[in-house]
Amino acid sequence: MKTLRPLIASFVLLSALTGVIYPLAVTGIGKVAFPNQAGGSLIEKNGKLLGSDLIGQNFSAPKYFWSRPSAAGTFAYNGLASGGSNSGPTNPALKAAVEDRIKALKEADPANTKAIPVDLVTASGSGLDPHISPAAADYQLERVARVRGIAPERVRALVSQYTEDPQFGILGESRVNVLRLNLALDELK
Repeated sequence: MKTLRPLIASFVLLSALTGVIYPLAVTGIGKVAFPNQAGGSLIEKNGKLLGSDLIGQNFSAPKYFWSRPSAAGTFAYNGLASGGSNSGPTNPALKAAVEDRIKALKEADPANTKAIPVDLVTASGSGLDPHISPAAADYQLERVARVRGIAPERVRALVSQYTEDPQFGILGESRVNVLRLNLALDELK
């Protein structure tokens, strides 16, 4: 019993510290220092939840910029199924999926002769990537402008407005938030 009592006391103390106090402190600091990010970076309009800056959305209509394909869910981005496909470059299923995606892009815009950026036909590691490369946005720009009846220069200006630079100027690459860009397109008169 002499040995058991300090073990139980240590267990209870460490459980309270690491399982309750620390998570509450980190969450509290996060909500004060970064309230939007700690809340999920949610995008709302008129009290209606539209999505998150951090999780991709499934856009398939030609009037929208399309996101990266998702391996997290068959038909949509599913945060509960986050993860890559784990398909290697020699996997026939991956090759077939990429070929299907290339076919869909060409069918949506048969006149487009530009090279298809890799991020439009391959899923990200998490399967929930909310961004595409500026090259992927440029590939889709003419289709979106034509379907919406908007001058390509106006759409290009929106793409530029929603292009985010590398973090701190050096981490990562430039990227375009697809949800924010598509919401801005919907607001054009």
